[in-house]
Formats: sequence, structure tokens, C-alpha cells
Amino acid sequence: MCGYGWGNGWHSGWGWGGVVMSVLMVLLVVAVVVAITFAARYLSGSASLHHRSGAGPEGMRAEDRLADRFARGEIDGDEFRQRMTLLREHR
Repeated sequence: MCGYGWGNGWHSGWGWGGVVMSVLMVLLVVAVVVAITFAARYLSGSASLHHRSGAGPEGMRAEDRLADRFARGEIDGDEFRQRMTLLREHR
């Protein structure tokens, strides 16, 4: 009434198509947010180190830890080379 005849107003909307489109729009927004989050983590390099191959519990590879000890002077050159050879043989 008041200018709202059959086919106008609330009841002449999209029907089930409107419900389906609403659900799909929500899923699209969620997918975009998830994609942006993963892209940001990938580009910033903040992915956890324990997923990379050869990483130890502290997030460093054994070769890197050995090189750090050699650089700090905790082990000498001969010991460094010997241990590095053993590490590479037993991969």
C-alpha cells in the first residue's frame, strides 16, 4: 500500500539467490583476508625457521652454529674443518 504494490518492497527481492550471493561474498572476503595474511608473512620472511630443512631446535643449521663457534674463537680451524666434514658426510 502507499505505493508498494505486488513486486515492490521487501518480498520481491532476490530470493535464494540473494542468500547464496551473501554467503559467497562472506567467503570471498575471508579468502582475501587469508591470502593477504599469508602474502604478508611470506614477503616479510617471518615464516618459522623450524620448517626449513636442516634447522636445529634453535632455528640455526648445524653448519651455521659451527661457523659461529669458529668465528667467536671457541674452536680452531682444524677442528672446524673436521667437524664440518663430518656434518656433510652424515646428512
